[in-house]
This record gives sequence, C-alpha cells and structure tokens, in this order.
Amino acid sequence: MVGYCPICGKPVYFGEKKRSLGRDYHPLCLKCQLCQRQLTPGQHAEHDEKPYCTNCYMKMFGPRAGNRRMMSHCHSSASSSSSSS
Repeated sequence: MVGYCPICGKPVYFGEKKRSLGRDYHPLCLKCQLCQRQLTPGQHAEHDEKPYCTNCYMKMFGPRAGNRRMMSHCHSSASSSSSSS
C-alpha cells in the first residue's frame, strides 16, 4: 500500500519513506515549515498537521508565544486608536 506525502501530496514508496507522527514523508519533505531544517522522524513537533523543529515550535506556539502575539495585537490596537484621536 502506497501512502501519500502530506507536504507535496505525491506517493511515498516503501524504500524512500520517513514515517513520523503517523504519516509517511519523503525525506526531503520532512523539514521545519519555518526554518526549513531537515527533521528527524519522531523528534519534532506538529501544528495544524505541519512539522516544526522544537525551537521554531516553541517560538511560534509555546506558552510565551501566545503572550507576544496578544501583546503585539494590544500595542497595534492602542497605537491605532491613539493616532486616530
């Protein structure tokens, strides 16, 4: 049975597949969606079915990342409301 790569959508044959988090990837497709580093199967994080290295995952989706996104939204809202006054 041939699986399909979740990144490129092409068939992944047994001899070339890298299996990680229940999916089959081509070796060159299994890379971080942010920094493009090659990833080791089973040693990476996933968000919205896309692979990320641990560092990028923590920067984008870790506990402090939510605070940064919220603060940047608050600052942009505050600056736009003060500039329109």
